[in-house]
Amino acid sequence: MSLLKINDLKIYYPIRGGFFRTVVDNVRAVDGISFELQPGETYGLVGESGCGKTTTGRAIIGLNHVTSGEVLFEGNDLAKLSRGERRKYTKDIQMIFQDPYSSLNARKNVLNIIAEPLRNFERLSPKEELVRVQELVARVGLSPESIYKYPHQFSGGQRQRIGIARALALKPKLIIADEPVSALDVSVQAQVLNFMQEIQEDFGLTYLFISHDLGIIQHMCDRIGIMYRGRFVEEGSASEIYTNPQHVYTKRLIAAIPEMDPEKRFEKMHLRQAINQEYKNDYNNYFDKDGRMFDLKKISETHSVAMQ
Repeated sequence: MSLLKINDLKIYYPIRGGFFRTVVDNVRAVDGISFELQPGETYGLVGESGCGKTTTGRAIIGLNHVTSGEVLFEGNDLAKLSRGERRKYTKDIQMIFQDPYSSLNARKNVLNIIAEPLRNFERLSPKEELVRVQELVARVGLSPESIYKYPHQFSGGQRQRIGIARALALKPKLIIADEPVSALDVSVQAQVLNFMQEIQEDFGLTYLFISHDLGIIQHMCDRIGIMYRGRFVEEGSASEIYTNPQHVYTKRLIAAIPEMDPEKRFEKMHLRQAINQEYKNDYNNYFDKDGRMFDLKKISETHSVAMQ
């Protein structure tokens, strides 16, 4: 059984106009996507800014209203539950936010930041709470005395580790990682990503990893969904997406990955030119007359593409 299954998820924001401010149209932030996560898997949700990937993650955890569709967590449709009814599932789904500089309360020290979810869901004595926080801080590689410091006293990588410790506090089954390293230096990114893989094994976590960086996604994910304008254009295993991309948008994203080998840069430049030419010549194969993506079609057991 899937841990998380998304069926035809739609998230629309109304556009109002006229004297009576009636709804004249909708912004289709997410326009009918479906995917599922198996326990222990890392699923990558990829696309450019504004494609709807973060909106999807926030809808799963309950921060965004779902217009229609199903969000099935262990068979229970979270989209149909009230806030009170969702509470018992909140413990099992946690989120690591993009910006470690703004996602931590600057007025609270690390002890209170990490202890907050424990105080909301578990009744621990002050001593038990302190021991749990110290264990979490040690697990993310920070010193015991750091629990009395405030966020401004840490580097970006250390702040993100505090955010990870907070997400781990309730021993969740699913963590939604929304661009968890995009605000960090490249050298720190590798440390945090490797650390996230370590704790995934130790805690038996399932990740929904949201990013615009296909290089990072390749390093982290088992399966990948490519989003564009609120819809999927391609979905498959990491090896299928990187070695056999079918949709022109996926090809463009992969071609945009910087080439480290100077001898291959001209080859990469010619590849980008060829993909741009394909986009011009075969546009109608990938988009309908209104510029919308077609529905996904299977081209193998694990690989689907939105093509005519």
